[in-house]
Amino acid sequence: MPAASRTFTARHVQLTRAVLAAAAALMITFSADHSASVGLSVFSGFAVATGLVLALAAFLVLPAGHRWPTLVIAGASLVLGMAGGLPPIRTDGLFFGLVIAWAALTGLVELIAGIRSRGSDGARDAVITGAAGLLLAGVLAVLPWGFAYEYTTPAGEAASLTGIILGVGVFGAYTAIVAVLLGIAGLTPRVDRPARADAATDADIDRLADHGGHA
Repeated sequence: MPAASRTFTARHVQLTRAVLAAAAALMITFSADHSASVGLSVFSGFAVATGLVLALAAFLVLPAGHRWPTLVIAGASLVLGMAGGLPPIRTDGLFFGLVIAWAALTGLVELIAGIRSRGSDGARDAVITGAAGLLLAGVLAVLPWGFAYEYTTPAGEAASLTGIILGVGVFGAYTAIVAVLLGIAGLTPRVDRPARADAATDADIDRLADHGGHA
């Protein structure tokens, strides 16, 4: 599908993912409520939208035989994102469980895919983004979910810092980092290395054929 590939490229995928991550980061940053309900609502929208973009990209951008990592990430994002979209079950435990599972699975798959395709365009970005996902899963896994600290603000108001507030804040920080990384990657001018490699291979074959004919 060459025509589709020209209109929707890997650069567009990176920029779209960056916009979705930035939107999630802004929603968490400017929300005074960092409860499980808000955290899961933002995560659900972010994961489902990201999954749809990646599912589309797998068939419009990637060649056959190289789609499985993107499809795995898309599938996990859609399933876990939709699981977090049910308001009656939005609990602290569900937030940590879903986000940790999503970050660990998608981060590992993207990291492995980036390592296996090292040397090609986008491989370094996949490695960094995958590592960021694994880091998110690790940080959330060691956070004390039941942590609660009561304190008084300088204005004399009672306030508290809880595990879920920290967890939602960590997820917001992750989306902000991913937005910057993918935004820079999508806006950085570069040459399509795989295409250049294919062209070189064709040229080598032509030269060998010419030599064979002259011999």
